[in-house]
Amino acid sequence: MHAGQVTRGVQFGKAEAGELRNVGDPVALALRYNEQGADEMVFFDITATAHGRATMVDVIERAADQCFMPLTVGGGIKSVADMFTMLRAGADKVSINSSALARPELIREGAEKFGSQCVVVSIDAKKTGPDRWGVFARGGRVDTGRDAVAWAKQAVALGAGEIVLNSIDADGMKTGFDLVITRRISESVGVPVVASGGAGKLEHMAEVLLEGKADAVLAASIFHFGTYTVGDVKRFLAEKNIPVRL
Repeated sequence: MHAGQVTRGVQFGKAEAGELRNVGDPVALALRYNEQGADEMVFFDITATAHGRATMVDVIERAADQCFMPLTVGGGIKSVADMFTMLRAGADKVSINSSALARPELIREGAEKFGSQCVVVSIDAKKTGPDRWGVFARGGRVDTGRDAVAWAKQAVALGAGEIVLNSIDADGMKTGFDLVITRRISESVGVPVVASGGAGKLEHMAEVLLEGKADAVLAASIFHFGTYTVGDVKRFLAEKNIPVRL
């Protein structure tokens, strides 16, 4: 999300560069996917720090009032108090990224206060060399120098109950998920790993769940622009004998 609207970019294209395409009202889209049978909705406010949190709180309150699927929210969450604000607004989980990198203890604090099941650590990973994926902060703008697998393991040790792995290289490209880093992180941690970035066709979803060993898959463009419905994906995965809620 950017300025209260759902947007879509490519490889973390930035709002200030005019690289975001407006998709529509977040609550209207949430209702659409709720009716299609989505298992969960994830809201990432990419400009939360600059524009404040009031808009996102309003979105979560309205979505939670009308939708019957779990809601995860991330963006600008820097403290346990921020987590509480979003959970009180109706979110089921909070996702932290740059704030956890800046102060890893925030993961433990959130897990101790609300339970690990509420704390998601989102990792923006980019290939930085042969057989190496780095972790980036601030919407993919800052290379932290951290190794993606090592950071995932540390986050889980601190209490994260879930990892969302965002591939910067694959984001919005619709050419498939980064199977290698997804599999490495999935095999390295004992919590669910959600793969994000790269979905362009139904086969990509099956690949990352089977070959990438992800526990779940997150997609945006293929749903926002009507390429597929949630039902299309679930039926395809069921035909591949991948367990889904139909």
